[in-house]
Amino acid sequence: MNSPYLISRERFVTASPESVFDLLARPAMHSVIDGSGTVRDAQPNGPARLAPGATFGMDMKMGVPYQIRNTVTEFEEGRRIAWRHMGGHVWRYLLEPADGGTLVTEQWDARGVRHRVMYRVMGVTRRHPASLEQTLEKLADHFALR
Repeated sequence: MNSPYLISRERFVTASPESVFDLLARPAMHSVIDGSGTVRDAQPNGPARLAPGATFGMDMKMGVPYQIRNTVTEFEEGRRIAWRHMGGHVWRYLLEPADGGTLVTEQWDARGVRHRVMYRVMGVTRRHPASLEQTLEKLADHFALR
């Protein structure tokens, strides 16, 4: 399905699906790989590692600092993880084993958001492709440096 509200990018990463998943399941690592420049740090008292239905908070900054709460909505160890926050859109990572590593697909999915047209008006749908590509590049670099 082609939609401006489902933005998807993929990249090969030289690490096993289990290693990539483990990094994605740790909120403290999200700021390390964030390509948007908005993720600052995981909030204290959240889970060290995500699990199905877990909630976790992140310190963010887009012009001004703010905090966001997320809920894990999809979780298949080593293969798939996604979370949603109050805005309703979903951040999803799909992991496929590949020769010598993992094909990682990152998706920003706002198809289920009631007032999703606001994302287009605010320019979010134009900015996200580059942010996803940057995140995947940082993710690949993280494992390449090991």
